[in-house]
Amino acid sequence: MNLKFYKPVTPTMRHKVSVSKSDLWKGDPIKFLCSPLEKRGGRNNTGKITSYHIGGGNKVKYRKIDKYRDIFNIEAIIVRTEYDPNRSCFISLIGYSNGILSYITHTNGLKPGDIIASGTSLEQRDGYRMMIKSILPGSPIHDIELDPSSGSKISRSAGCSSTLLSKGKDGYALVKLSSGELRKINLSSLATLGVSSNINNRNTVLGKAGASRWMGRRPIVRGVAMNPVDHPHGGGEGKTSGGRCSVTPWGIITKGFKTNKKNLSKYIIKRRN
Repeated sequence: MNLKFYKPVTPTMRHKVSVSKSDLWKGDPIKFLCSPLEKRGGRNNTGKITSYHIGGGNKVKYRKIDKYRDIFNIEAIIVRTEYDPNRSCFISLIGYSNGILSYITHTNGLKPGDIIASGTSLEQRDGYRMMIKSILPGSPIHDIELDPSSGSKISRSAGCSSTLLSKGKDGYALVKLSSGELRKINLSSLATLGVSSNINNRNTVLGKAGASRWMGRRPIVRGVAMNPVDHPHGGGEGKTSGGRCSVTPWGIITKGFKTNKKNLSKYIIKRRN
């Protein structure tokens, strides 16, 4: 998809850059593959904010994405490519030869009418999904499972892909993620060949703060600008430095403190850049 630049009719349009959606489906999504999405504003069941910077935004339908693609050895055709307001990459409506319809994340370079499939050992083509042990080293992959039959977890955003470096005899493959992290992943986990769609998403410019509000993003407020009831850095007379090392609203150190689970560290060979 190409980038769109606008005539500077307003200050917003002078800076705005978006991705052209001329090749995407213009109609409504499939009704039975959608569900209502209730907005909670980042609050839990007691009404307290647990995820900051969330609130408002346009009303959207949630598209049920097939994260497993476990219908093996049955070919599917890409019916159309659609925009999904819930994620940065585009999605594809695929129809299997047995009549099943489902949404999947779109692979860059594919178009309506192309054939894709899932299986244990298939042809090495973009959009095909198979076990990592069947993929050639050096191939770009996305929609990767961390564990077999767990659903895709890694490299699902727009333009993301990981690189399969090698396959070991211990049942694990060495994969380099887009963040630079080197990680061991089970050889029986599924992955999709190719790069996730909408690779120009990183070059877009919203142009104004209101465009972020349409997406449900609220302003990011510094802790030192809050009251002491809201943040450990808050309060004080006049402008302060916070009085302590940088922490989260719940008092957890933000710089240099490891937050991942210890039992998962054995799978991480090298931390991200």
